[in-house]
Amino acid sequence: MADTVLYEVTDGLATITINRPDAMNAMNTEAKVALRDAVQAAAADGAVRAVLLTAAGRAFCVGQDLKEHIASLAADRETGSGQTMSTVREHYNPIVRALTEMPKPVVAGVNGVAAGAGAGFAFAADYRVVADTAAFNTSFAGVALAADSGVSWTLPRLIGQSRASDLLLFPRSISAQEAYDLGIANKLVPAADLAAEAEAVARTLAAGPTLAYAALKESMAYGAGHTLGETLEKEDELQARAGASEDHSIAVQAFIAKEKPRYLGR
Repeated sequence: MADTVLYEVTDGLATITINRPDAMNAMNTEAKVALRDAVQAAAADGAVRAVLLTAAGRAFCVGQDLKEHIASLAADRETGSGQTMSTVREHYNPIVRALTEMPKPVVAGVNGVAAGAGAGFAFAADYRVVADTAAFNTSFAGVALAADSGVSWTLPRLIGQSRASDLLLFPRSISAQEAYDLGIANKLVPAADLAAEAEAVARTLAAGPTLAYAALKESMAYGAGHTLGETLEKEDELQARAGASEDHSIAVQAFIAKEKPRYLGR
């Protein structure tokens, strides 16, 4: 049996590929564990400077594997264990926290439909390259569930509270073009070019000033929940740290010399 998630690191870029194409990359327990472990490994690996999250086949990820979910609910009814929904705490939450909180940029290469938790994984990335044949669907209300995978946090920040409420309360398929117009997709490309374009974006980030990217991620996350005054203080702290880095000196010297900087990540 093929691995449900593939993980490869080359030249500072960790590529994580959800690999259940015959099931439209639905998340069964094996895939959830593998994805959680891969994302956490990328976050912890000092040699990884950027992450590309993508998928095999015609879908990005349709969320929870409902066949496994139905069987698990039936087992819960027999045993009274209530274990089925613990997957949010054990799998989805750690995946999304690692994607959003790792001190390195994450690019999602969305090759096809991203629904439910799959949409949540894409929303948790810092940058989304989306094939023109892809689509998004929050899905949760359609199966009488609340949002998970961070969607109630990420989606309003991407498109605003009103539009997020619309898409959550009335789930529907959102075309790639509409996703771009709404601000979900950062870059819209022909489906045939998705793999190359997503990798190019990720490799550009991997070669960039990763300490600065980490500071930018931290300051934006901080600013989303704090006052202007508190955020200004955080920016001062992070800017002092970035200004003392070797990467900043390299960038300034390269600018003066009219050369392309070669960052060290320190």
